[in-house]
Amino acid sequence: MAVGMLATPAAAASGSGQAVSAAAKPKPKPAVWAGTPKASPSKYEGECPVKVTFSSKIKVKAVKAKTTVAYRWLRGDGSKGKVQTFTFRGKGVKSFTVKEKATFKGDVKGWQAIQLLAPRAATSAKGRFSVSCGAGEDDYEVVRPGVGAQVWVDEGNCEAALIGRITTSDSRWVRYQWVVNGRVVDRDAVHVNGSRKVYHVIKPRDDFRGWAELEILSPVGTSSNRAYFKIWCKDTSPKVSVSAYAPADYAGTCPAARTFTGTISVSHLRGAVKYRWIRDGVAGDWQSVYFGGHGPQSQSVTDTWTASASGEAKRAIEIYGGPTSGTAVGKVTCVPPPTPTPTPTPAASLPA
Repeated sequence: MAVGMLATPAAAASGSGQAVSAAAKPKPKPAVWAGTPKASPSKYEGECPVKVTFSSKIKVKAVKAKTTVAYRWLRGDGSKGKVQTFTFRGKGVKSFTVKEKATFKGDVKGWQAIQLLAPRAATSAKGRFSVSCGAGEDDYEVVRPGVGAQVWVDEGNCEAALIGRITTSDSRWVRYQWVVNGRVVDRDAVHVNGSRKVYHVIKPRDDFRGWAELEILSPVGTSSNRAYFKIWCKDTSPKVSVSAYAPADYAGTCPAARTFTGTISVSHLRGAVKYRWIRDGVAGDWQSVYFGGHGPQSQSVTDTWTASASGEAKRAIEIYGGPTSGTAVGKVTCVPPPTPTPTPTPAASLPA
């Protein structure tokens, strides 16, 4: 007899004994039941392959005008079916029957269950079944999956993606490993229902070439063809250089304004480069200069120094995450202005 799993709202409890207002009460939630799946046939003995149909009854006590039910099948081999949904209208108790079919080519003992995901979570009891394909047969099915692998190279990113396809005669778990140049680089297990792709990405630091192979470890041992590849690691990042220049030495009256200049160059870039001036060893605020074309480009930047006394100033330019220019030194010699010569006043003449 089928056994259902019930999920209903928890009853509210009050520790203070005070009345709870209607607005504070939680909204009612739907209740769901998942019946124990039945296998037809549930105990099979005879020639194989044989098709077994699993069915389960789902009941929902709906509290809304429209309710969506999501569920999936759970299997004894650890696999899970795809999430399936259906929607119905109206309140009250609704009943639905869901089915799944599977073909078995060898002896097997297992179970299936229904897992409800929405509108509430619930899982049925396990519905068990067995298949016996006659005396002298193996206790399990031997699957010889056909395996293939192909490889392509993405030179821009200095990497290669290995793509393999695993095929099986029916639904089962498969253990596999990737072998590159005779060395195991990755090992995993996947559930395959007829056909499935698996991947591995090679990211070398330098140019790399060789071959890749996909090996099946279980349920039987087999290998794919060898796929040969060649990876070129080209450095395509923009190259940035920077230079700083001092104004000519100055001698004259002060204060005097002097301008340092700089040149920021890129090999190729469409975007911004952040930089800052280093003034007498003290870093200033970050600024940006923009490049909008292709190929080599240059931009000029400036920084003004106002000297009130004789001395020198040092400037350098630092690129964010990049190089720093050499130090440019500007010199100022303040010369006082010449003292003006007084103009003699002519003597006044005496009357005769």
